Amino acid sequence: MRRIFLGMALLIPFFVSAQAKKPLDHNVYDSWQTIGEKLISNNGKWVLYTVDPQEGDGELVIQSTGNLQKKVFPRGYEGSITEDSRFAIFKIRPYYAETRQAKIHKKKPEDYPKDSLAILELGQDSVIKIARVKSYQVPEKGFGLLAYLMEKSPADTTRKFEKMDSTMRSLDSANRVLSQPLIEKSKKKKARRGINDLAEDTGFPISQDEANDAFEDPAPNPRSEEGTELVIANLATGEKKSFNFVSEYLWSKYGNILVMGATPNKKDSLSKRTVAVWRTAESRVDTILRGGNDFRNYAIDEKGYQLAFLAERDSSAKALQKFYKLWLWKNGQDSASMILDKNKVGMLIGWTVSENEKLSFSKSGLRLFMGTAPIQPPKDTSLADIDIVKLDIWNYKDDDLQTMQLKNLDRELKRSYTAMMDLDQNIFVQLGDKSIPQVITTKEGDGPQFIGISDAGKRIPLQWEGETLKDIYSINPADGSRKLVKKDLSGQVSASPTGNYILWYDAKSRQYFDWNEGVTRKISAKVRTKLYNEEFDMPDDPNPYGLMRWTENDASVLVYDRYDIWQLDPKAIDAPRNLTAGLGRKSGTIFRYLPLDPEEKFLVPGQSLLLRTFKESTKNMGIVTLSLAYKASPNNMLDGAYTIRSIGKAKNAALYYYTRESYTNSPDLFVNNEWKAEARLSHINPQQAEYSWGHAELFKWKTYSGKIATGIVYKPEDFDSKRKYPAICYFYEKLSDGLNQYISPLPTPSRLNISFFVSRGYIVFVPDIRYTIGHPGKSAYDFVVSGARAMVRKGWVDSTRIGLQGQSWGGYEVAYIITQTNLFKAAWAGAPVANMTSAYGGIRWETGMNRQFQYEHTQSRIGATLWERPNLYIENSPLFHIPKVKTPLVIMSNDNDGAVPWYQGIELFTAMRRLGKPVWLLNYNGEAHNLMERKNRKDIQIREQQFFDWLLKKERVAQWLKDGVPATMKGKNWGFELER
Repeated sequence: MRRIFLGMALLIPFFVSAQAKKPLDHNVYDSWQTIGEKLISNNGKWVLYTVDPQEGDGELVIQSTGNLQKKVFPRGYEGSITEDSRFAIFKIRPYYAETRQAKIHKKKPEDYPKDSLAILELGQDSVIKIARVKSYQVPEKGFGLLAYLMEKSPADTTRKFEKMDSTMRSLDSANRVLSQPLIEKSKKKKARRGINDLAEDTGFPISQDEANDAFEDPAPNPRSEEGTELVIANLATGEKKSFNFVSEYLWSKYGNILVMGATPNKKDSLSKRTVAVWRTAESRVDTILRGGNDFRNYAIDEKGYQLAFLAERDSSAKALQKFYKLWLWKNGQDSASMILDKNKVGMLIGWTVSENEKLSFSKSGLRLFMGTAPIQPPKDTSLADIDIVKLDIWNYKDDDLQTMQLKNLDRELKRSYTAMMDLDQNIFVQLGDKSIPQVITTKEGDGPQFIGISDAGKRIPLQWEGETLKDIYSINPADGSRKLVKKDLSGQVSASPTGNYILWYDAKSRQYFDWNEGVTRKISAKVRTKLYNEEFDMPDDPNPYGLMRWTENDASVLVYDRYDIWQLDPKAIDAPRNLTAGLGRKSGTIFRYLPLDPEEKFLVPGQSLLLRTFKESTKNMGIVTLSLAYKASPNNMLDGAYTIRSIGKAKNAALYYYTRESYTNSPDLFVNNEWKAEARLSHINPQQAEYSWGHAELFKWKTYSGKIATGIVYKPEDFDSKRKYPAICYFYEKLSDGLNQYISPLPTPSRLNISFFVSRGYIVFVPDIRYTIGHPGKSAYDFVVSGARAMVRKGWVDSTRIGLQGQSWGGYEVAYIITQTNLFKAAWAGAPVANMTSAYGGIRWETGMNRQFQYEHTQSRIGATLWERPNLYIENSPLFHIPKVKTPLVIMSNDNDGAVPWYQGIELFTAMRRLGKPVWLLNYNGEAHNLMERKNRKDIQIREQQFFDWLLKKERVAQWLKDGVPATMKGKNWGFELER
């Protein structure tokens, strides 16, 4: 008997622990964490990552991959590790509470608390912190170099500096540099006097007149803030150099030069903008252009030998037209030269250089790409604003609807067309224009041909088809001449790594083609499996599974089918080869390539490929390696009931990192040495152990139409098969592939907060839905209702306590289902379409597109026009079946919804209201299709819980449900109080 009591005593702590677990509440959201930034040093010894709460202060972690050292930096973010794996650099945010208070008190942006910069030598303890840093850059491949731009000093925001002579200004500038040594051993330099002192400290040779302006209070730049202090540091030696008035800066790839744009005080007419180049090796700065109204769009070539930028120098500040010119500087030159303006030979008449397009060099540096555009007419100042008629004219011949034109107005006003300077020949070539608005360069800009894409004159059918047919051209970069390659393509187009082949997928014929030297070849005809989406259930042409990679010298191109990888011959001579030997289709496993080298352009024979695997039957994920060789077999590295994301690799070591998660485990960060030794680095969300969580499992059943269906059932942690639980069905097409994904408790944009409800004793059912063209409503009913009934037959769901929740397309399905059955006790529909006949001709305001395409070709799946099959539009519209509804419904329909017109929610609400059926409508003022503001997301979570708890758990009703909240109490009473 004593032993029995002892055994019971030992079990008590376990039961107490289990009993002590509490359900999730609305206070947990802010502190729930995710892994944000992730990167690994090139030598594989260090990992940098951030742990980010949903709201509040996060942290940046620097950890050795051997798990021997770990440093945590509160509020760290925007981390970098230098190319030599020696230093970590990152910014430190101000406290979240301080920034919040600044917003509450409506302070000016310049008075907000500012970021700091931190520099850590990896493996060492000391950290250098520099206050009030606006931004920083390290060269992509340069060793030990750093540039950072300071914020204006606090005094600059409250008063002007008094005038002082150039000697004192020089000394003051030098003292500021010396007062913030990067490394203790940094040598102090004695400040020189006079104009030479100021030139040395600012880094720019200046005149006496310019010196007089040096410390004036900054004036706002119309494009960017006035320049501040830029510091260039050599992290290895500790040497620093400071430059004043810098507004923009950019390192070359290897760090051999840095370009700086200086923006001094505009209030003084004698002050001038300046462009300068810092030469790292010589530790010297050269001014290459001085004077002008605006400099922008800096670009440096691969080797750091050439610099290009745009400058506007000639117009007055109030000029109605401004013309930019292209400037080029080459290593060894004293100053930049203007190489392109509106008068250049080859420039289209009435066109000019566009300031709205980025500049870029080709890989070799022999070609420079820019944008050109028609010269915009000056603004008509002859009419006063009050006399201007505000009018939109819709014309049936317009290529784009007026709504699209107005939505894209700013983009169209800034639209430019690709052009090129051949720097070797000093020849300008216009590549694109209004007839061919899109140009794709090849071989990193050095290709023998470019691709032109045009849908000009073909966009009217976008209204009902959702996409446009495109003409594809081969463009000769030497002279801009064009050859038509493919007319009226529906599909995707790309180029081979060498640029010799143009490749496309034709959605109409469902085949891959390529084009080379005037010859078109169908290269996938001998593949007997489908290279397009086998499960596609919309009334349109299916998309392909996609292109993987080309191999070296364009020898072959690799594409996917549903499971496997196929190797195709671009010359259509050799038979296609299944690279994965059909293992994917035989086992129901999807193989997909994981490219880990950002500079990889093609694959080479014998290369070891890293592939992600996904098992359709279990939803398990894994990693395999596969040699790009004949008859190679995959080698399993990882496999399990989890989801793997964010896979990366150290550049110079076989060290891999990734996050791994399941429904019960947060996505923590792992490292793996040669896929032989896995180590977990992070342990986020330890507080989850304090709360009841749950389990996720696949659930299969047979629908009313006889189809075998799949879904996910989320069960409470203490699930008892003998109990009957309340349940909520949530759905959106197909979601079961997410079985092993973690679902944080968070205030969602309007989806169901699954983990929250499961923690509070609900079963959540997420069924996949497969659709029959023309009958999307009946399809949803078939899968959702049959699945809910199947759960009831299992014995652990109470048939009198089942709810529905869906958003957008899911919201439509919720509204439709409750017109067909009285099974559900409560329903919540976010942004639903109620009436397909009125929604059909509406506008998706976020794009300006008409909604007809959605019904005829895509998600709504009607497959016919309203006048061809009006019966289908009526059949699938909940509005026409409202008298049958008995289920209480909450609708969220926001007045700034850019996808579903919010009057759809109003139509549904007013119909149910007229018939005396219980219905509520939530309109979050100014909100979008999915809630964007966090405060609104938190609000809707509370209301969803109160609604479902009231009807499915018989808990007390909230005031907003029982009595509503009148407009006179808006912003005063939220209606959350529960009836006593």
